[in-house]
Amino acid sequence: MFSWNENPQNERIENMAKVTFVTESGEEITENDGTSNLMEIARQNDVDGIIGACGGVCSCATCHVRVKSEWLERVGRAGEDEQDLLELEDRADERSRLSCQIEMTDELDGLVVEVVPL
Repeated sequence: MFSWNENPQNERIENMAKVTFVTESGEEITENDGTSNLMEIARQNDVDGIIGACGGVCSCATCHVRVKSEWLERVGRAGEDEQDLLELEDRADERSRLSCQIEMTDELDGLVVEVVPL
């Protein structure tokens, strides 16, 4: 039997890409999960302010985040449907994205996003 440090599956979890959510209160919640979009990661970890009412189909904007400036190029800009929803948001700006539309990848390891309050 493997110990925690020898188990290849646990080692894989340790090496997954990390994302940090900064909540409205300033709390920083860092999670690692390389297999989901940011909304799912946030919901699985009870990140305050990420609701995802539509289940991640880009139709509600209850998973609005702002990508830290230094990550914008790697994350990319919002697509047309996403941009249409963000235009209806009073608090949207050039860093705004819907977290359901950002797939976590190894290239985004260390990503920091700010949760936009509803």
